[in-house]
Amino acid sequence: MDTESHHDWKHHGVRIVHANELDTNTPQTMGMSRAAAITYARTCAQKIWAGTVTIKPDAKTGAHHHGALESVIYVLRGRARMRWGDHLEFVAEAGPGDFIYVPPYVPHQEINAAHDEPLECVLVRSDQEAIVVNLDIPAVEEPETVYWVDPIHKEPETGTRD
Repeated sequence: MDTESHHDWKHHGVRIVHANELDTNTPQTMGMSRAAAITYARTCAQKIWAGTVTIKPDAKTGAHHHGALESVIYVLRGRARMRWGDHLEFVAEAGPGDFIYVPPYVPHQEINAAHDEPLECVLVRSDQEAIVVNLDIPAVEEPETVYWVDPIHKEPETGTRD
């Protein structure tokens, strides 16, 4: 066998990180608990980071952003209310099975919209760098609801129908 084409897939292949092996020694934001699963130290991942996020009932995080990182949040259970913008002036909600995309540098806040159950999510970021920039920004009282709008998904009609 050609040694240059031989790979040590046993030691450099698929990795399983079990639920009881998550690392909570990660940068935290007040109001949420992050736990790392896929990191360079645990799996040799080079370009992504993945873990879990839990927010207690009726709790919310402080405003923060993640620098140049892109984030994807997948809601497992509960109801996520996201606020974002320079004054957290925009709001949208997501439920189980929904994905949330957070672009680089966007100030945001995660809120558990449920009063009786934790919000549990899977979080994936575009880099291994653990960037959490906590912000002290004044939030508007009544954020503007934002609907996903593209050529296929239209903003819901407002008002009542006859």
